[in-house]
Amino acid sequence: MVFDIGETLVRDDRYWGSWADWLGVPRHTMSALVGAVTALGMDNAEALRLIRPGIDLQAAYCDRENAGRGEYLDDTDLYPDVRDGLQALRDMGLRVCVAGNQSAKVGDLLRGLRLPVDAIATSAEWGVAKPDAAFFDRVVKLAGAAPEETLYVGDHPVNDVISAKAAGLITCLLRRGPWGFLWGDDPAVPADLRINGLADLPALLDTTGRNPDALG
Repeated sequence: MVFDIGETLVRDDRYWGSWADWLGVPRHTMSALVGAVTALGMDNAEALRLIRPGIDLQAAYCDRENAGRGEYLDDTDLYPDVRDGLQALRDMGLRVCVAGNQSAKVGDLLRGLRLPVDAIATSAEWGVAKPDAAFFDRVVKLAGAAPEETLYVGDHPVNDVISAKAAGLITCLLRRGPWGFLWGDDPAVPADLRINGLADLPALLDTTGRNPDALG
């Protein structure tokens, strides 16, 4: 089993709030713009470009880091069901991994939280990001199983479901975060499984003989 990161395991409140503070706009404005571009099917980074047209995102990221106002994660950023949900899956004898579109720093921060997982990787560490098929090649290698025996769990219909399914993985759409709530029940999103929280997974796997392929 492989899990996405943002709005799957980690809440994005701190991330967008820190960008709002850095750009000098109210946090509500930032949240509203993120929601707007999400509803339009655009990359959420477009919210930053609406506030600061022409912004060099990489340069701004580096400026924030250099000013000591960069990325940070602690246990308060995790959704409440994360630790127990991941541990329950490991207790079933499953290999549990984490891989998402995040910076190398987020990878280090997540590893520092000592989550009950077997491996953690980010797109920056791999040099390839979702929805690129090469990202899911790396996911399969990380999982140590065939694509059809690997379940990828995430909140984004394109990055986490459509692209993973195209790579031959079993897919699970988590109804969480803006994307998960907007498209969680959309029949056009070809998820093999839909859940409301990580606590749903152990029981579903247990009733299917712990074989993710049986969920398809």
